[in-house]
Amino acid sequence: MKFNLFIYATVGRRNELAAGMAGKDAQRYRRMLGEIAELAQLADDSGYFGIGHPEHHLQIEGFEAANDPCLMAMWLGQHSERLRIIPCGFVATAHNPLVTAEKIATLDCMLGGRLGVGLVRGYQARWVEHFKIRPELTAVGPWNKGSAADEANREYFAEFVEVVLKALHEDTFSHSGRYWQFPAPGLRNPHPHPVYHRYGQGVTEDMAIERIGIAPRPLQAEIPLYGGFSHSLRSAKFWARHKGRPIVLADDLDFLQLLWREWSAEADRHGIAHRPGDQACWGGIMVCAETDALAREWYGEMAWLWEQWMTPFGQGTPELLVGSPDTLNRRISEVAARVPLDEIFLLIPQGILEPDKLQHSVDLFARRVMPNFTGRGRATG
Repeated sequence: MKFNLFIYATVGRRNELAAGMAGKDAQRYRRMLGEIAELAQLADDSGYFGIGHPEHHLQIEGFEAANDPCLMAMWLGQHSERLRIIPCGFVATAHNPLVTAEKIATLDCMLGGRLGVGLVRGYQARWVEHFKIRPELTAVGPWNKGSAADEANREYFAEFVEVVLKALHEDTFSHSGRYWQFPAPGLRNPHPHPVYHRYGQGVTEDMAIERIGIAPRPLQAEIPLYGGFSHSLRSAKFWARHKGRPIVLADDLDFLQLLWREWSAEADRHGIAHRPGDQACWGGIMVCAETDALAREWYGEMAWLWEQWMTPFGQGTPELLVGSPDTLNRRISEVAARVPLDEIFLLIPQGILEPDKLQHSVDLFARRVMPNFTGRGRATG
């Protein structure tokens, strides 16, 4: 079993966020960068498998100031040696899929093959509406679920993923879809350039561009693919066709069993080989302290952030892995007895909780919980 941390890139503590416009403060942003650098180093030294972060822009309030996924990935990668870095993810409506594939491949090479990638649909309308690259698309969430806008976004997302994966896996390719055509029909280079034809592929002697390819190729033969936080069976089936794993932070064990079964059945229908644990990643908000009472006290900061920031987006409270090591050991064992677990994502109160408490929580979990599931020796006090 592998354990990943997930951060929001929260800029400040509760009182700083409550004062307003915390995201505009460059000094606090610099402080946040230093804190997550120390967190990445601690996670690296403590045996965590990876660390993830989202993509969100225009974050003047400072609750989720991750912005550019490549820059944040490289910052975390610069301050670790072994961690898998997981931008989760590239928001499809804000990106050209060809550019996205090129960035992913380049990141993977720069990180020495330590990259995992999430691709997501986009739900925060304020920034999606200003960053989107096609005017007919919009952000999606509980407010427009099942609507024509939701279906259009879903259709676009499926094509986006198809193009990204083609570009990552094939030397050169062509694509003709509803939203994207690569290369553009009838495209010719406006001047002769023999290198294209002599040393490359996809361009004829008379400069007709028939196929294109990204460079470099990713360092990994298969970059681990994640679906952003989701409780949707429809999304799980979509990811099964690409052997991508949705990250599911649900506390309903019956639902988890259903999702794991549906993913497996869909993968089988498409001839996708898989092993137990490939179906999805599980997890929740994690705060670990010596006692359940102290963990709940520390969780209060994250609960405030969730109520202020996530609840208005229609996000319910996820699984709460909040408690003593014994409590967390019991809960993870309970879930693992119902569904096969390979990776767990721990959403931690980075930024909102004081760094000494956060680091203590991360360290205690690594020493007293992780060894019971990773096969790396027994948990110690």
